[in-house]
Amino acid sequence: MTLDLSLLPEGGIPWLAASGEHADIVLSSRIRLARNVAGYTFSPRSGDGERLRVLQQVRDAVPKVGSLAHSVLVRVDELTLTERQVLHERHLVSKDLAGLDASGEPRSGAAVLVSEEAGVMINEEDHLRLQVFRSGFDLGGAFAAVQRLDQELGEQVPYAFHAEFGFLTSCPTNTGTGMRASVLIHLPGLVLTQEIAKVLQGLQQMGLTYRGLYGEGSEVVGNFFQISNQTTLGRAEDELTEHLSHVVKRVIEQEMEARRVLLRDAGYIIEDKLWRAFGTLRHARSLPSDEAMNLLSGLRLAVGLQLMSGLSVYTLNKLLILSQSAHLAHEAGRALTESETSLARAKYVREVLANEAGLAG
Repeated sequence: MTLDLSLLPEGGIPWLAASGEHADIVLSSRIRLARNVAGYTFSPRSGDGERLRVLQQVRDAVPKVGSLAHSVLVRVDELTLTERQVLHERHLVSKDLAGLDASGEPRSGAAVLVSEEAGVMINEEDHLRLQVFRSGFDLGGAFAAVQRLDQELGEQVPYAFHAEFGFLTSCPTNTGTGMRASVLIHLPGLVLTQEIAKVLQGLQQMGLTYRGLYGEGSEVVGNFFQISNQTTLGRAEDELTEHLSHVVKRVIEQEMEARRVLLRDAGYIIEDKLWRAFGTLRHARSLPSDEAMNLLSGLRLAVGLQLMSGLSVYTLNKLLILSQSAHLAHEAGRALTESETSLARAKYVREVLANEAGLAG
């Protein structure tokens, strides 16, 4: 199987549109539900035959699930390593489903359904991981959409459920609602004003956790943080969502205040720093990943502070994802060395910025 990204509805990344509230600060809001199909051994212990039967049961259900209308099924276990990495870079699959963890190979029957409305990972740590992304700060919209998907799919596929404990999952920490709500947020103001440690400590005290751009196991680079709930047992889904939403609103306010402080107290220094980032991105011939992320973070801050015009948040979102290593290798049609990747990334960024700003490459 060859991965044709053009077949995926909106490439599987409509959340890059920067159309939601506070889109210059919050890239995306996501709600994910862990579900297992009743009558089958959970994925980590199930055999090939069981996983393939789970996959077939879900495929048979899709025509009756409105949220999955016009969806595309991708057999992850039939893709090359680079193709699996591309799906992971687009946040369509987890490292576990893509076989990017210690095992190095996806499970048999590993697949993902992608529609305009939602997505479903099949045969991940749990049989099903239902997920909905929304652009910007829109946890409410994401929650409403994933509820529809959960109800529609649950009417066709029986879930493993316990009257006392709720939805049963492979990992006990997901049992109960099976829900993980998260926002991907950009916090350079709090980093530059050295307030970020206090904010992150506050998150943990309120039962939330933070990770890097690609969730669990990923480092924080470019001032991008993924903030999510830790608790799934003993609290209702809407309660968890409202709690996260309340806290994130406060973090957004703190980030906006930090940006005001930067402009007031060090405006010319910040403006110089951000234009230098733009100059490097416009003219660099080699861009390692971490450097590109940090420079793009600076560019995003410049746009958010209205120190720079002619660049859209959508373009910056696109650069963030499509300049990742696997995307560059996929575009090249072959594996790239680290130095080749840095060259390809610099070329791609230069071309996008030239087209956006109307400047010569």
